Amino acid sequence: MERPLRLIAASPVDALARTLEALLVVASQPLGVAELAEAAEACGRLFERPVERNVSQAALETLAIVAYLGPCSRPEIARWRGVAVDSVVAGLVERGLIAEAGRGDLGVVRYRVTPLFERVFGLESLAALPRLEDLGGDADELRGRLEALAERRPA
Repeated sequence: MERPLRLIAASPVDALARTLEALLVVASQPLGVAELAEAAEACGRLFERPVERNVSQAALETLAIVAYLGPCSRPEIARWRGVAVDSVVAGLVERGLIAEAGRGDLGVVRYRVTPLFERVFGLESLAALPRLEDLGGDADELRGRLEALAERRPA
């Protein structure tokens, strides 16, 4: 039995697309049950795990702020971090780690972490995060400390 052509690809999506193309175009005979089961298993693995890419230090800091103090707006995050966060927030939204959680004062978008964030970081829920009390305070105290730092920082 001749096996279908298997092409080397850079990403799992490319591999899936090329394999399907090869199966549809090149395969000279129908696939057997074992090959179909293998293809189904590969497709399942592809979609059950998020794409693994490196997360920058800026993105990790932003995720921590949103996870502990969210929902919060982009201007609040920028004020607390002391740097522009537009591209970081856009990247986190694109990756599905944060999402809109409604609108705040003056119509600014507020963000929250998503279930994908919990899966990527191996959390059952946000309750599994280290407690703020163990880090030196509660959410209101941490928010106050961040505000005080932001006010001392030059504009």
